[in-house]
Amino acid sequence: MSALTVAGLAKSFGGLRVTDGVNLNVEPGERRLIIGPNGAGKTTLFNQITGEIAPDSGTVSLLGQDITRVPCRRRAHLGMARTYQIITLFSGDTILHNVTLALLGLSPLRWSPVTALARRRHLAERGRTALARVGLDHIAERPLAQTSYGERRRVEIAMALAQEPKVLLLDEPFAGLSIDERRDVQKLLMAIPRSVTVVMIEHNMDVALDLADRITLLHFGKVIVEGTRAEVVADPRTREVYLGG
Repeated sequence: MSALTVAGLAKSFGGLRVTDGVNLNVEPGERRLIIGPNGAGKTTLFNQITGEIAPDSGTVSLLGQDITRVPCRRRAHLGMARTYQIITLFSGDTILHNVTLALLGLSPLRWSPVTALARRRHLAERGRTALARVGLDHIAERPLAQTSYGERRRVEIAMALAQEPKVLLLDEPFAGLSIDERRDVQKLLMAIPRSVTVVMIEHNMDVALDLADRITLLHFGKVIVEGTRAEVVADPRTREVYLGG
């Protein structure tokens, strides 16, 4: 049984075809890298997989279950989590509070707007555990506004990992990071256990290729190359559309 299967996924905005019959099969524990030039449809593909955008046609299956029509909020309960290309955190709150809010979204308590998070110690402890996985537990009480960009990237990954996903989607986790920050995030991603399947969009080829088992190249919404690192890098179509000839 595959961890994630996309079959014939297509989406158009007006006359613009953003994904065009995309097929994707990701095995459990696999590290899949999705690459392509700007406008290739990578983030739109992620948004369809997570349910934030409904496809015009095609299906999405998670761990053998068709989730094409499952609401976005329900997919986290089925084992899917993601990060975003543009960081979406609450800068006025502490690091721990941001992670705890992510956990609250999976709890029945999410329906109570008067719930005092400070009293939900089990959620806070899970949040601290997630922060320890990304090396930030020592600054858990620090306001997010007082953290570096790289630390915020790690907070977002901690929020996703705290949900204990079976499939983790990472949208450009190295974007905007310094060399040292990229090194820290790379170590973090390499430490994620193989019980979690990872699908990642990334432009930084030098860093991302080291993490990938298989690579999918999108161009104008279509999969044009797929295979191992060596196969994709050697393919002339990769050089033509992504590596500049």
